[in-house]
Amino acid sequence: MTGVLFNTVMGIDFDALKGKAEEALREHGDKIEDGLDKAGDFAKSKFSGHDEQIDSGIEKAKSFLDKFDDKPDAPPAQ
Repeated sequence: MTGVLFNTVMGIDFDALKGKAEEALREHGDKIEDGLDKAGDFAKSKFSGHDEQIDSGIEKAKSFLDKFDDKPDAPPAQ
């Protein structure tokens, strides 16, 4: 398979789709994080006793989002 054929299946350009998704994550990461916090709070209200698991899932999702922002993950050492 050629690269073009592999990345375009049934008329879908997956490289372009991936680029648009990454752009959206960079542009709206803060809104997505706010939504994750709200979803976590809702889940905690419905599944009491599972706060640690919910918090862990939210932190993993936020960590994934951090890969797409332009901010450094840690402040530079002085």
